[in-house]
Amino acid sequence: MSAWVLPDHIADVLPSEARHIEELRRQLLDTARGYGYELVIPPLLEHLESLLSGTGEALDLQTFKLVDQLSGRSMGLRADTTPQVARIDAHLLNRAGVTRLCYCGPVVHTRPDRPHATREPLQFGAEIYGHAGLEADTEVLRLALDCLRAAGVTSGTTGGRPPVIVDLADARIVRALFAGVPVDVSVIARVHAALAAKDASELRSLTAAFPAPPREGLLALVQLYGDVGVLDEAARVLPDSAGVRAALADLRQLAGRLEGAQVSFDLADLRGYAYYSGMRFGIYAEGASDSLVRGGRYDEVGAVFGRNRPAVGFSLDLRELVGVLPKRPLRAAIRAPWSDAAALNQAIGQLRGDGETVVCVLPGHDSEIDEFDCDRELVEVDGRWRVQAI
Repeated sequence: MSAWVLPDHIADVLPSEARHIEELRRQLLDTARGYGYELVIPPLLEHLESLLSGTGEALDLQTFKLVDQLSGRSMGLRADTTPQVARIDAHLLNRAGVTRLCYCGPVVHTRPDRPHATREPLQFGAEIYGHAGLEADTEVLRLALDCLRAAGVTSGTTGGRPPVIVDLADARIVRALFAGVPVDVSVIARVHAALAAKDASELRSLTAAFPAPPREGLLALVQLYGDVGVLDEAARVLPDSAGVRAALADLRQLAGRLEGAQVSFDLADLRGYAYYSGMRFGIYAEGASDSLVRGGRYDEVGAVFGRNRPAVGFSLDLRELVGVLPKRPLRAAIRAPWSDAAALNQAIGQLRGDGETVVCVLPGHDSEIDEFDCDRELVEVDGRWRVQAI
């Protein structure tokens, strides 16, 4: 095998795309800062027991594992940043009130989490700890939408359709349907998989021995997707319980707070069911094969660190986000000759200090500038160096 061949689903990021990603990273972090979110930078690897505490089997299978040559202990490369941020909130910051944190860094997966995905996403995320009310859920949703707007995802429409759709669900609905039903954990996992696939036949088989109300409720979920009318239908066909009523009321209220956004509901969408404790959402955009943004409420995330604080947040992959955006034009630049002349180098230094990109053309390479649009040049006029349009 050639030494330059990379592993499957691992790729270099070349200059134009890398610049786009870096500019987006700055835009999203600035957008989060505008909401009062503080930046944290957790380590890429840490002890396995800390990295995977309370995260469930799915994240365990996605985590690369290695042995620390200093201590001999097992370590892991993070596959998700949220458990680390929960640890920071619980043990390093240890604040009593609300904490808003954001982050942006690589995560590594043992397998791509969807077709054609990278195994090295660049994960951006924002999380609120310490508030259990819908106000925090609303803020996280609005911030997620503002991040996409900052990236340019929501600018314009195609075919008269809004390019962004917020899809809402709530993990409490299925939990309420399972309440009081003695069932093996493996069966619960298979029921969730059948719901996610909307496989009514498999669901009937798995729930054959369930009491009638939860069985009929689970079967009804397969059809409960669409616009806000889904919530009315859910209230009519699902068992009347406090958990179901609270979830439906919260979803209705959240949808009403997302001014200008198109909202849909899929009450059988249970991806990450073992992780989320309440509202969960995905944000879809034209050109993306799956949701660009994923998030929701995960109040138990800090329990293993000794602080079971309310928590809600979202994350997205910057590399995936760039893939659905138009390519940005080359950055405007000034072409300058190469010379040791003090006056020329002083002029170049002044321009760079003013924020301009100045590309010095090395001898014999006059036309080899690929990543910049040199629309101006630095020329000597009457003994002084001046910028002129090309």
